[in-house]
Amino acid sequence: MKNTPQTLDLPVHITPGSPYPLGATPDENGVNFAIYADYATGVDLCLFNSPSDTRESQRIKMTERFHQVWHVHVSGIKPGQLYGYRVSGPYAPQEGNRFNENKLLLDPYAKAISGTINWHDSLFGYKIGSPEEDLSFSESDSAPYIPKSVVVDDAFNWEDDKFPKIPYNDTIIYEMHVKGFTKMHPDIPEEIRGTYAAIGHPVTIDYLKKLGVTAVELMPVHHFVADRHLVEKGLTNYWGYNTIGYFAPDARYSSAGIQGQQVTEFKEMVKALHKAGIEVFLDVVYNHTAEGNHMGPTLSFRGVDNCSYYRLTEDKRYYMDYTGTGNTLNARLPNVLRLIMDSLRYWVEQMHIDGFRFDLASALARELHEVNSLSAFFEIIYQDPVISQVKLIAEPWDIGEGGYQVGKFPPGWAEWNGKYRDCIRGYWKGDDSMLAEFALRFTGSPDLYESDYRRPTASINFITAHDGFTLHDLVSYNDKHNEANGEDNRDGANDNFSLNWGAEGDTNDEGIINIREQIKRNFITTLFLSQGVPMLVAGDEMGNSQQGNNNAYCQDNEISWLDWSKHDAQLQEFTRNLIQLRKSHQTFARPGWFQGIPIKGVEDIGWFLPDGAEMQEDHWKEYYAKSIAIYLNGKGLRCVNDVGEKMVDDSFYVIFNAHHDAIEFTLPAEKYAKNWERILDTSVWKTEDKTNYTAGEKVQVPGHSISLFIHKEELKPVPGLPVPEVKRSM
Repeated sequence: MKNTPQTLDLPVHITPGSPYPLGATPDENGVNFAIYADYATGVDLCLFNSPSDTRESQRIKMTERFHQVWHVHVSGIKPGQLYGYRVSGPYAPQEGNRFNENKLLLDPYAKAISGTINWHDSLFGYKIGSPEEDLSFSESDSAPYIPKSVVVDDAFNWEDDKFPKIPYNDTIIYEMHVKGFTKMHPDIPEEIRGTYAAIGHPVTIDYLKKLGVTAVELMPVHHFVADRHLVEKGLTNYWGYNTIGYFAPDARYSSAGIQGQQVTEFKEMVKALHKAGIEVFLDVVYNHTAEGNHMGPTLSFRGVDNCSYYRLTEDKRYYMDYTGTGNTLNARLPNVLRLIMDSLRYWVEQMHIDGFRFDLASALARELHEVNSLSAFFEIIYQDPVISQVKLIAEPWDIGEGGYQVGKFPPGWAEWNGKYRDCIRGYWKGDDSMLAEFALRFTGSPDLYESDYRRPTASINFITAHDGFTLHDLVSYNDKHNEANGEDNRDGANDNFSLNWGAEGDTNDEGIINIREQIKRNFITTLFLSQGVPMLVAGDEMGNSQQGNNNAYCQDNEISWLDWSKHDAQLQEFTRNLIQLRKSHQTFARPGWFQGIPIKGVEDIGWFLPDGAEMQEDHWKEYYAKSIAIYLNGKGLRCVNDVGEKMVDDSFYVIFNAHHDAIEFTLPAEKYAKNWERILDTSVWKTEDKTNYTAGEKVQVPGHSISLFIHKEELKPVPGLPVPEVKRSM
């Protein structure tokens, strides 16, 4: 069956149908509809002929109810059929109930939504402007202003599609916005720019393959709402962290159509990325919905069953807000847990998604008020045979008390490591007392994750993310410049750990330009040499700027879109080389922790002073120290690959110098290696003179730079196993 627009031929034949599965499920005879609404006294299914219809063509009263699920089967309709619900019950906000049958509601399980909201006062359950505020009752019909849910057929020819299943320690994440990445790309057909089809286009695939990333992490594609206050200012919710449909790919990113075609286009994109060996992760927002606080609109969950979906305060009129958006989904209740699990499972099984990044994941882990890593949410994920097998990444904080939970999520989860971000930014900015923490972050943050059977891959390392400065702006601005958002930038606080290196914003000063480029190379090098899973933000490798806007969530324009005509070719090549270096050497992507145990008299990692002596305990406490050398023993990986071969790699010596002056370093004693070759110097964009050195020799390391040396190990066979191969690079 195809997802095509459906014209309703009346009459239709109604039968009781089934309470499961929830949502709209087509079969050879028609469509089964099922919706959870515990406190409702009645549910009407409304059918529409086109997205522009202001009234339903037929209203069907649902009389069958089983375990709080209302259900009906309607014959004679097919995929592409448009529908919505009207749910009746008490309108008593003080008791937590906000039923209003005058409001057409989106199906919480809708697999497609036919467009966007046209903001109007009728979308609110109360009378806008009433002195009684949300205690008043609106009788105006919202149907003309809300998009319709769409019946979708899951059938799709996946051909021989396979999940890439890239090992976590070999994963390199690329965070991107579906629209922003291709909207200004000159080599993408204009009619598909900014869509799922553009991400799956050969031009995009070729770029990602050459860059070397192994996974794209798409910013929210669950159907979302652009907030009314933004729309009235000529802005929008560009990032999409305002979900209203947890099963529906957003129609705004579809080039093929909005009555189910967006689902097929999304699947085609995933299939193309998988064929190229690239995983697809989704940034998902299960902590809150687009309906906001008690003064927000009635679009779906609030009108279907407010008490069952949201965390309410003790007096039940208001919402617990651990997200800063006005409400929090109640992941403690079975119906909400089922919604989340059904959604996640759908995206894995039907859309072939490889992993998820959970926005404000701490909000999902809250029991009464405190965050609990053993909450029902995590327990049920452990038990799920589908969801537990994909990559799960937490944004480990929310705005509630005790919401900063870095390092506290259970085994099986990775986390955005905000401490890594802040430490690495502070180190290259020249802050004092950074060496000890820098060492921890570089080695995978064992202080945060080396417990409960977690590995370095629990740490998702990043310098920048969608939220905050781009890499270019991080070294170009001391202050945020969010005037386009309507924000006041005069708070004087630099919470971005940024440094403009002598001028605010763009400059023609060659000295400032050069040091900025050098610091960008330092950030990229540190990221890809660190243990853990690196995440690169789309555009950082080409010098993308948002003109100092560190919160461009509402900017669906050239501020946020990547300008491919201004790409920095040198930074792109530098980044590609660093990614290739990491992928070619397991030393930088160890599956396990450093243990500090000698191998033939040499430990798997060593820490050195500029004079070549090993660092002692007191050296870590020197607040003014800004340079360090690290020995990485390629023979100390202590693991085997998938075919049972012992993993052995070359050894490396990396020198970090955050001082403004050059420093003379002495290479370590011969027991570590007899000879070294310098293969990287971030003071230049391309290291062409790869000088050879011997143990104990002195080398100059320029200020604000990194030097990387390699010792190519002689690989000998392990008894009973073949000689391991190491891919040489650079």
